[in-house]
Amino acid sequence: MDWGTELWDQFEVIERHTQWGLDLLDRYVKFVKERTEVEQAYAKQLRNLVKKYLPKRPAKDDPESKFSQQQSFVQILQEVNDFAGQRELVAENLSVHVCLELAKYSQEMKQERKMHFQEGRRAQQQLESGFKQLENSKRKFERDCREAEKAAQTAERLDQDINATKADVEKAKQQAHLRSHMAEESKNEYAAQLQRFNREQAHFYFSQMPQIFDKLQDMDERRATHLGAGYGLLSEAELQVLPIITKCLEGMKVAAAAVDSKNDAQVLIELNKSGFARPGDVEFEDFSQPMNRAHSDSSLGTPSEGRPELRGPGRSRAKRWPFGRKNKTVATEDFSHLPPEQQRKRLQQQLEERNRELQKEIDQREALKKMKDVYEKTPQMGDPISLEPQIAETLNNIERLKLEVQKYEAWLAEAESRVLSNRGDSLSRHTRPPDPPASAPPDSSSSSNSGSQENRESCEEPPLEEGQDTPIYTEFDEDFEESASPIGHCVAIYHFEGSSEGTISMAEGEDLSLMEEDKGDGWTRVRRKQGGEGYVPTSYLRVTLN
Repeated sequence: MDWGTELWDQFEVIERHTQWGLDLLDRYVKFVKERTEVEQAYAKQLRNLVKKYLPKRPAKDDPESKFSQQQSFVQILQEVNDFAGQRELVAENLSVHVCLELAKYSQEMKQERKMHFQEGRRAQQQLESGFKQLENSKRKFERDCREAEKAAQTAERLDQDINATKADVEKAKQQAHLRSHMAEESKNEYAAQLQRFNREQAHFYFSQMPQIFDKLQDMDERRATHLGAGYGLLSEAELQVLPIITKCLEGMKVAAAAVDSKNDAQVLIELNKSGFARPGDVEFEDFSQPMNRAHSDSSLGTPSEGRPELRGPGRSRAKRWPFGRKNKTVATEDFSHLPPEQQRKRLQQQLEERNRELQKEIDQREALKKMKDVYEKTPQMGDPISLEPQIAETLNNIERLKLEVQKYEAWLAEAESRVLSNRGDSLSRHTRPPDPPASAPPDSSSSSNSGSQENRESCEEPPLEEGQDTPIYTEFDEDFEESASPIGHCVAIYHFEGSSEGTISMAEGEDLSLMEEDKGDGWTRVRRKQGGEGYVPTSYLRVTLN
């Protein structure tokens, strides 16, 4: 079944249908183009989201990167970033293989359709022109026949008229004969024109237009086939990236399964373990008799040796961790400002780094020496003297690094001995808990509490001797420097009720001013906008430094 046979008289229908088909092709191209824009916008938003949540610091400088939870989250972000790349690939494939190719094909189809319909209209015009000529010859034949009949009637009337002259009769007969001859010629011309028009009409309806309609049908079928293939490319673009997307999703599942709570707990210990020995019990101080306070090695906030500590409005009791405020210390090369365990780890890292640098310099010196030997044996390859400065420089670097390695080894040995000493003290101190005092004054508790509430100023600590361990529990100075400017700001992630001395309450989502960073004890000093300053848990904050 073809259009040329079945739709021989539906020229306008075929014209509308082929135009509709090309319009549908253009609509699909427009749809795919907008689909690519959606994919590109989606991929861009995903990439921006990943960028927003990726850690800002390098992994080697970020202690949080050691936790499996953080590693899994970073891996998920990377998988989402890869997923965004696959969405971009889908958009690119659709743009190239659908939008560009189908748009180009649509232009070709429009040109071909235009050519076929121009050919059909020319054939129609030719047929209409032939029909007009046929009508003209027909009307001429009809007119000549009437004129011939009229001339014959005139000649016959004159011939019967007795008053008409012979000349008039002859002239009328000649005129009738001429009209009759003209009518015969018009008849022959009309017959010839009719035959020619019938041939042209038969050619038009049975050959010329069916061929044009068949070409249009072939064009429309090719367009539909190409459009169907374009429909398939929409899903093919997705299927091509589906394996990668599946890998991304599997990677997210692997990252989720990689969270190891036990290992993270151990990592937290390794990162923040101070190595200090636990404090001993606070001895009972009897204030019922006028006497100087007994010096206690195990008590916190020990007063200066040789100076009695009297209770009074100007003195305050030492406060225990986590309310103790860390001393402001300056970072030193041997990391002595850090707790023993952290000092040992940092020294170990520095020692390993120096050893790597030392080995690198040694390898470089060996390579330069070999190159120098080659130059000495084959002078055309280079001047061995030109390598002397580099060899001398590496030798100086080696000597410098060896000294640094020795220095860090000595510091590390000292730090390890401090850690072992603290561990031994802690074990011996807590092997058997001390017995409580047999009796306590009835008012000692209230006296102690009232004294703690009344006295807020921190007492002065004795200077530490060189090599002496810095105590982990220091006295807390509650008289904050109100004039100090914040070093950043932070937001409370959780609610915290600061019910103990030295702490401050905060509500979830509250904006706070950061006054002092965490010194390794898990507490950060903040200031509220409504007034008030104190310590809150660092893990309860999202901190941003200025």
